[in-house]
Amino acid sequence: MDVGTTSVKAGMMDLRGNALGRFASGYPTQRPGGPRAEQDAGDWIRLVEQAIATLADGAPVQAVGLTSQVNTHLFVGADGAPLMPAIVWQDTRASAEAAELDASVSDAQKIAWWGAPMPIDASNVLSRMLWVARHRPDVWAATRWVMLPKDFIIYRLTGEVTTDPVSNIGLVGPDMTYVDAVFDLVPGARDKAPALVPVTEVTGRVRAGPLAGVPVISGTMDAWTGLVGCGGARDRSTVYLSGTSEVMGISSREGAGTPGVIVFPQVEGIRVHAAPTQSGGDALAWYTQMSGRSHDEVSALAAGPRRAGTPLFLPQLEGERAPLWDAGLRGAFLGLTRRTGDAEMARAVLEGVALSARHALEAARASAAIGPGPITCGGGGFRSAPWAQIRADVLGCELSTLAEKDPGILGAAMLAAVGAGVFDAIGTAWDELARFDATYAPDPGLSGLYDDLFGLYCEAVTTHGALGQRLAGMSE
Repeated sequence: MDVGTTSVKAGMMDLRGNALGRFASGYPTQRPGGPRAEQDAGDWIRLVEQAIATLADGAPVQAVGLTSQVNTHLFVGADGAPLMPAIVWQDTRASAEAAELDASVSDAQKIAWWGAPMPIDASNVLSRMLWVARHRPDVWAATRWVMLPKDFIIYRLTGEVTTDPVSNIGLVGPDMTYVDAVFDLVPGARDKAPALVPVTEVTGRVRAGPLAGVPVISGTMDAWTGLVGCGGARDRSTVYLSGTSEVMGISSREGAGTPGVIVFPQVEGIRVHAAPTQSGGDALAWYTQMSGRSHDEVSALAAGPRRAGTPLFLPQLEGERAPLWDAGLRGAFLGLTRRTGDAEMARAVLEGVALSARHALEAARASAAIGPGPITCGGGGFRSAPWAQIRADVLGCELSTLAEKDPGILGAAMLAAVGAGVFDAIGTAWDELARFDATYAPDPGLSGLYDDLFGLYCEAVTTHGALGQRLAGMSE
């Protein structure tokens, strides 16, 4: 099961990678004003229960694997009840606290703690904790646990309060244990952190319902699970996960890390360098709402040769994560002309997301000390063949897409299978379960065009950033 940004998705898989059943149902994100983005944890529980009832009644289930969005944080009281709406990873209310915390830590300390100079940004749990302590002291005083969505689901299913080391970016070091010195940045934070359980170990068993007695595997965050499900289970592989945001990942035991890239602790020989953007599919969703067109209509309009009058789209609608980590950035269309129409606008949106992915990919390659090569891909954004071809052309790499379009489900199933003892390692599980259905080769005739456009994109993000922040300050 995958408790994502927009929906709960679930699948039942056999040991050959075949999907025996699927479930998906969405829920809203509330945006009450300014930089806030919140969700009701009751929606997660309701849909997880529906998924179990739909898929699992009478089935011989061996284990349950879970993944979820991060950094989305739920502040929970001693009775296990949420004390306020969950703060979604897109929420940037803690920007000031993040800047304060980040400035208080040197790159040398970050490398000593985490093995790489990763930033403390507005989505970091410490930033959120400090914000709640300052702005909601009543909630902070009553908080027993700060939980990720999957950990809250595990608690409701099994009664066990746990989390995993991979999901807890910025709290856990390369040895897969909490870094005590990090917690010292926010007094009282350590006492509110759940116990760590490795990603393929059993956290508990389902207490009631159709899955009663079935073991639940700890699992981990959607980005890592999806990247591993896309092919990151193999060392020196490059993967591209496209969902609400774009996540570029490289599995490499080499490389010292670089600013702007998250380097996860090594798990079973898998060391993932990840560069997540702030929006991907979310930018397309915004454009479909604005234009009144469906995803398929936008994809069809954007297909074919690039037309004169196509503008440059900056997809930073709510700031940017990798490689810039600037919550104040805002989106833009640059270069509009009288020749710009629906087709050109649609093409620009899909290209802009691909350009942001290239920006993140170059940072990930530097972090992992890996050069260009083929990329394995998955996620809802790769259901569109025209968009997949645009990405191949922009990135200048051959892309192979998974037949299972939800790599988070595939990755969670892999972790469950290893946790249940069906396979001996995550890499073995991927070899047995992963299937590919299409390959997209870049058009060599477009390489010069997209190299030039990417240069313009990088310059535009830099120069537009200050203007966008000034404009945002006039209206927010």
